Amino acid sequence: MKEEDAYAKRPEERTLSWLLATLRSSVGKKFVMGGTGLFLCFFLVVHLAGNLLLYAGPDAYNSYANKLHENVALLIVAEIGLFGAMLLHIYLAFVTASENRAARGATDYAMRQSKIPGRVIHVAGLAPDTTMYITGALIFGYIALHLCDFKFEVFADAAQLAADPYTKAAMVLSSTSRKVIYAIAAIVVGIHVSHGFASAFQSLGLNHPKYMPTIKTISKVFGVAVAIGFGSFVTWDGQRRCGCESPATMETAPTTMPSTAPAAATESAPAPTTPAETVPQS
Repeated sequence: MKEEDAYAKRPEERTLSWLLATLRSSVGKKFVMGGTGLFLCFFLVVHLAGNLLLYAGPDAYNSYANKLHENVALLIVAEIGLFGAMLLHIYLAFVTASENRAARGATDYAMRQSKIPGRVIHVAGLAPDTTMYITGALIFGYIALHLCDFKFEVFADAAQLAADPYTKAAMVLSSTSRKVIYAIAAIVVGIHVSHGFASAFQSLGLNHPKYMPTIKTISKVFGVAVAIGFGSFVTWDGQRRCGCESPATMETAPTTMPSTAPAAATESAPAPTTPAETVPQS
């Protein structure tokens, strides 16, 4: 009867039960974490490809951005799915790392590492999982700032709110502080995915001695490509091409305005009347 009751459940209930059972098992957690990691890597590739249209000019990028926002309902679903995958990935990363530490013990881990010939002993705070924690936390903070800049436009002025997507990107990246933050973020993301891409395949059970060296090499190349691709936007000349002014230019611009003011005042002032013109005619 219990088996019949289980099969009598609706499809969505069976799917939810399977997902919960998967997340309770150690293997299932690693599998889902690897899958969400590869999904986020795929999103990075798509996002980078779209942003590279900035180099093609305003028409190409504005057309891409406008088409992306045409179907609002589909966009919302995609954003929710992306955000959910990111939160699930973060949660499972913490859970699996905590379980691994509890299973092996910090002292036992250090002793075993020192007894294995040729094995690198990780310095405290620089182990791969620690590096992934640090870079992951920095990426999460960067994503929050990135959303404030481009999606919610928290720091935008009236001119930026009314601008097209291409000009908005140029305005944001005209700030020196943003250039520095976005450049550092690109490096951090590159470091994170250079290790995470290969780890995702291991979590999916594709840890074969014949293929893993190649996968690790691809992972490193992917990390470098991501860092260079996103980091290149801080040197993008869109500010000049769209006529936006950097903060430094905007500060010096008002100094040229007073020189034109007297001329304008002279031209608009009425001509003075002479005494002869005011004498009544007889």
